[in-house]
Amino acid sequence: MAYTHTKPGEKLQITFTHSMPYEWSIGLYGSIFFQEIKQNGRFIGIRCNGCGKVYVPPRRVCGPCFRELTELVPLSDTGVITAFSIVNYPFIDPNSGFQRPIPYTYGYIRLDGADSIFSHIINETDLSKIKVGMKVRAVFKDKKDMQGNIQDILHFDIIE
Repeated sequence: MAYTHTKPGEKLQITFTHSMPYEWSIGLYGSIFFQEIKQNGRFIGIRCNGCGKVYVPPRRVCGPCFRELTELVPLSDTGVITAFSIVNYPFIDPNSGFQRPIPYTYGYIRLDGADSIFSHIINETDLSKIKVGMKVRAVFKDKKDMQGNIQDILHFDIIE
């Protein structure tokens, strides 16, 4: 680590010369969510026994009810686009470590049977061919290539 401070009143700059690796856990329900995709090629959500809302990916607590969630439910691989953005800004994809090819479309999708939204890539970049409310279907990797992570979902295709 190197400190740089050249003149009184200037901001102190710190440069790290060593990598700072970290790990984070997706938790029990996150693990179950990705294993379900890997093993069975389908999504699961979790239902609140209080208000009945279904969340995807599954979470531990219902936001409105503050109840612990335990009832896993199967969900469809289809849904509806609720919002989207066509991205033209290049950046390094944290999932792969490589620059994501641009343009690409990032969308919020309400999977059939769920009350929350799921965000992922939509396989369309022509603004004239994509609209909020369109039906989409998830496209998964071949089962033999799945690793149990978000990259097992290649993208969503428009189906209407």
